[in-house]
This record gives sequence, C-alpha cells and structure tokens, in this order.
Amino acid sequence: MKLIQAIPLLFLAFASAHVSAATLEVNQEKSRIHVDAKATGHNFTGTLEKYTATVEGNTTTIAPDAFNLAWSFKDLNTDDKKRDKEMLAWLGSGNPKGKFDFTKSWVDKKGINHAMGNLTIKGVSKSISFPYTTKKEGDWVTIDGTAKMNYEDFGLPIIRAMAVMTVDPKLTVRFHIVGQIK
Repeated sequence: MKLIQAIPLLFLAFASAHVSAATLEVNQEKSRIHVDAKATGHNFTGTLEKYTATVEGNTTTIAPDAFNLAWSFKDLNTDDKKRDKEMLAWLGSGNPKGKFDFTKSWVDKKGINHAMGNLTIKGVSKSISFPYTTKKEGDWVTIDGTAKMNYEDFGLPIIRAMAVMTVDPKLTVRFHIVGQIK
C-alpha cells in the first residue's frame, strides 16, 4: 500500500527535475569572448567574432549541466590584420579550430562557483578550471568568467619576432555569455 502511495510522489519529483532543466539560447550580439595577450612593449586583445555555443542547466539553481564552445581561429580578431594573419600561420595550415567541453562545476568554501572542462587547441586537449558567476533576470541568464591558459601547453612555440619581440604564453580568456532560457 505504501509503495502505491509513493509512486505519485516519485513521478512528481521526476517531473519537476525535468521542468527545471533548460537550454540557454546564446545571443552572440549581447555576448563577448576576449583573449588578452601581453607582448614586448604592448598588450592586445582578440575578440572571438563567431562561435558555436550550447549551454544547458538548471533554471532553479542556475547551475550548468553542459557547456560546449567551438570556434575557428580565423574568427579571432585582434584589430591588426597582419597580426591575425601571422597568428593563423603560427597555428598551422588549414583552418585551425578550438573547443571547450564542460565536465563539472562546484562551489568552493568561499561560495565561489568554479567550472572545469577540456580545452582543445590544434587537437591537443588540456583540463582547465576557472571561477564564474551567473545572474538570472526573468528568462535571461548571464554567465561571466575568466580563465587563464598557457599556449605552450598545447604544443605551440613561443611567438617571437625580430629576435626581441615575444608574446607571453600566458593568456587570459574573458567571457560574458548572455542567453535566453528555452
């Protein structure tokens, strides 16, 4: 008898879990992904102009269940056509691509959200983790974060020009993802 009474409760718990899961439709006009680099004598920022992003998560807790990002490096614009052309040559022939695949998230002892995933550049994949924040306003969600990376970890050589100019291998990726819950 108790099992029969528990079935409707189990069904409601299962159904409510599915109701709180949703997909975020990323608005690329409101979103931005920047890569900050330091070079001898100056700093510069590249902006990823096109990418594919899929985000899924819990609408109640705003916790991610999945986040996948894929791009072509030809869409990374540093506002210097010569530098962009040299970057593509440095990355290798063809149309070099990159991707990030989310694996997990957690909240640390200070209450800060962290995400972890695999960053893949030129076929080399490395696990990275970084802090992030989320904000929900109605059906809109904003995800902000900053990830540090070292391009040497992906088998890429130090960028040198004229024997004195170098680009520091430590890069900072800043992202501001805005999307509507669907």
